[in-house]
Amino acid sequence: MTDMDDEEPLLIAQGLTKWYGRQLGCRDVSLDLYEGEVMAVVGESGSGKTTLLQLLSAQLEATAGRVLYRMRDGVTRDLSILGEAERRFLARTDWGYVHQEPTLGLRMMVSAGANVGERLMAVGWRHYGKIRGAATNWLERVELDPARIDDTPQTYSGGMRQRLQIARNLVTHPRLVLMDEPTGGLDVSVQARLLDLLRGLVADLKLSAVIVTHDLAVARLLSDRIMVMKGGEVIETGLTDQVLDDPCKPYTQLLVASILPP
Repeated sequence: MTDMDDEEPLLIAQGLTKWYGRQLGCRDVSLDLYEGEVMAVVGESGSGKTTLLQLLSAQLEATAGRVLYRMRDGVTRDLSILGEAERRFLARTDWGYVHQEPTLGLRMMVSAGANVGERLMAVGWRHYGKIRGAATNWLERVELDPARIDDTPQTYSGGMRQRLQIARNLVTHPRLVLMDEPTGGLDVSVQARLLDLLRGLVADLKLSAVIVTHDLAVARLLSDRIMVMKGGEVIETGLTDQVLDDPCKPYTQLLVASILPP
């Protein structure tokens, strides 16, 4: 993690609130995320953590509050006033979004190599050989057989699809990656391999990331800080080890006691 005393946050959320009619998605959520920092957002199903992730990524429009992002030129901008084309460009280049269900983050009818190569073309790559070479390198990096570069994701297992989705997102070296339950729905052994892979990539690339998970073990392994949510509201935040080892709020104590072994 970088020295936060001398640096402006990469991402700032201020008072984010989202209502779906009369149903609350989240209320008055604020956070700062710095370059090279990983934050986990944890809570039970329906706690508002996925809504928060979609607000941070500008997939949803907030009922109240705003999200600020420090661009590569050093200027911090309000995402709500960016044009649609600017937001799409950020989503294809500066950000990554890893879905729990990898079919949502992949083009299932085109090859693995094309899935990775599309992101490179979005940032201006045009040489076929270089694009294919980079895609091959990234398949190897996420432990996929490069000989299957021309196979479609339809022929891949769930764990392989998730690794391909990660390669597709990280090939452009984004500054911010948002992950929604990246190990959810996978077998335990597949989860363990994927977590080891993610931990290595986050460290090697010095990624900033927000990871939504209901699994506190995932949060402990991957994150520097943690935010606990319940019923759309933030219950507790702090350094991950501090919160999980010595939770202050009764709800967090109950969550830790029910999920983490003594």
